[in-house]
Formats: sequence, structure tokens, C-alpha cells
Amino acid sequence: MTSLLAPPDSRLLLDALLTESREGRAALEVLRPEVLAHTRAAYDALYREPQVLSMPVLHALAAVTADWQGSGPLAAWHRAQGAAEALTAADPLTGDPALAALRDHVDLLSLSPALVTPADQERLAAAGHDPRTAVLVSQLVAFESYLQRLVTGLAALHGLDTPPADAPVRAPRTRGRAAQHGGTTPSGGTRPSVFTREQLQWEPWIEVPAEDALTPEQRDSFASKASTRSVYFRMLSLTPGITRARSELDNAIFLPRDGLPKAERELAAAVTSKVNDCIYCASVHARKAAALAEREGQVDALLAAVLERDTDWIAADLAPLAAGQDARWSAIITAAAELSRPRPSAPPIAPLRALGIPDPEIADLLSAAAFFAWANRLMLSLGDPSLIDPS
Repeated sequence: MTSLLAPPDSRLLLDALLTESREGRAALEVLRPEVLAHTRAAYDALYREPQVLSMPVLHALAAVTADWQGSGPLAAWHRAQGAAEALTAADPLTGDPALAALRDHVDLLSLSPALVTPADQERLAAAGHDPRTAVLVSQLVAFESYLQRLVTGLAALHGLDTPPADAPVRAPRTRGRAAQHGGTTPSGGTRPSVFTREQLQWEPWIEVPAEDALTPEQRDSFASKASTRSVYFRMLSLTPGITRARSELDNAIFLPRDGLPKAERELAAAVTSKVNDCIYCASVHARKAAALAEREGQVDALLAAVLERDTDWIAADLAPLAAGQDARWSAIITAAAELSRPRPSAPPIAPLRALGIPDPEIADLLSAAAFFAWANRLMLSLGDPSLIDPS
């Protein structure tokens, strides 16, 4: 169902999202205004405020992310912003170890964030990158992953095409790795070996500011989400501008009482976390979905679903996630899962509409799934989940 006012494809939708151009604006009206505003604020904080990396490098890393994830509009957008050609070229970087380390890290994080390890963060540090740069690069890939899925989902909602991007010709950094489930974290904690609704804790791999060392700007960046005791948010405060926008966006998607039931927004977050293999995020949001919907058995079936993964740790068959669910949850799970693929597919919109779910509520679902492409990549690339010691 294509609106007469909608753009012919998702490129103009992206332009409307990032530049407030009149063309394509109608296609964004289905979003909550706060979601649109905080998405733009996150883009501005990342690319229009001073950073520890130059803007040509940032846009180049974003273009690399878009190439791996198959987004023609985003790849073209970032190249048009002056992306450094050395980073986007097909040939491996040989003359600049610091830039090569950044691109290798982006290659890995773009496709299979669950494969990032402490050793990968150590390689960034060995190449001269400090914790602020490590968080910035994770934020960049994570934000671009969110942005691509938001655009892909909205394009599907309006029946628009999304021109693809060719993947880089170099071999993925993911090849032959497997995610680290179980075993011991660098601090001696125990990694969970299976998905669970139990409460977990999270341990960073990089140096995190102490509570008494936080600047007012850093404190403000996550004041709406957590206290200064949160090691995760203290770590994200190393990029305060984008963290502030991200905190507000998180609240705009998940806190409203109207629209898609909150349990189903949490369900979409848990589904995305299963696809990305993020045990920590899945535990939090599966627990919330089960409590809000009072459907523990169905949520546990989702968590227990087995996804066979290839040599890049990518699951081709996502059907097990919706197995045994009723029609509504099956349609929601399938849409969130398809949007969460490393190269996202257009989520099936017709089954959602056939169930009577209005377009603004479908947009809530798409926003929730897209946001967890961001959340998962931060959690998976910067630290480990661990079991809470009952003693």
C-alpha cells in the first residue's frame, strides 16, 4: 500500500529523515514525533559534533557498515558526505595500522556482533585507540544498524524499494569464529551458556570512568535511564552527545502507554537479541515481555529456539523463533526477526495488517526491533554478560 505522497524508494525517505526535506516527509508521519526527533539528534551528535575521529573517517566507517549490511541509500549517503576513500576501498589497508584496525573492527561488528571478543578490543588499543574511540566506533556501527533498519522497515510499510549495496569483496572478519557462550569472563565471572529470563550482570572490557570522575555532561547523558552506579552507562558516557540522544530515543520507543502493547515492543527487543545472539539483552526484555503479557511459556519457547548458524555466525533460517506461537505473536516475531538479519530483509507487513494492527503500531514494532540492532551491538562489542553470584 503505497501512499501517493510517499517517495518512489527509500532514498528520499532517508533524505527526509536526516535533512527534513519536504520530499518523503509524509512517509515519516507514521513514526512517533519523539522517535523522529531523537533519531535526528543521534545523527547530529555523531556526525555534526566534534569527535576523536575525523568526519571523513566516521563517514567512511559508516559507509563500510552500510556495504556489509546491504544498504544502498546509506552507503551512498555517507560517501557523499566526504567519506575517506582509503577506508572504503576494496583493497586491504597496509600503510596505516590505526585505520586498518578500525576497519577490521567495523567489518566484524557490522555482520556478527556476538563474535567480538576482549582480544578484538585489545587490538584496537594496540593500534593506539583509547576507550573513548572504542565506544565511539561501537556507537557508530550500532547507530547505523538502527538507522538502516528503521529506513528498511518504513520502506516496507509504505511499499517502497530499498536499493541494495554490494558487500565488500574482502573476506569477513567473522569467518570461522563462534560466539563465546559459557566459560569465564576476563574478570573471572561465569558467562551464561544459554538464553534465560534470569537476571544477569554485565562486565566491560575497557576502562570505565569512576562515578566521581564523571563530568556534568556525562552524568546528564544517561540521567533519564540509570544511576551513576551503572557501569554500562558510565562507559557509554565516554560519547555523551550520542548517548544522551540514545537514552531519549530508548524512552520514546519503550515507555509510552499508547500504541503497540508494551509487551509486544519488549517481545520485538527479545527477538532481535536472539537473532544477534545477545544473551544479556534477551534476558532483560524476555523477562519484561513475559511479565507484561503473562505468557511465560511462549517467551521461554522463543528463548529456547535453536538457530543454526553458518561460518560467519549468521542464522539463515529464522522460522524456529515463531514456532508454536499464536498468529499475532508469530507475525510480530517474524517481522522483527527479518528486520534483524545482518543484511535486513523487508519485514512482512501484510500479516500484521491482516490481524488489524494499525500502521502506527506497526511502526512501534519496527522502531523497537531497529533500536535493538543498536543496543545489542553495544553490549556485545564492549563487554560480557555474567551470572550473578548468589552468595
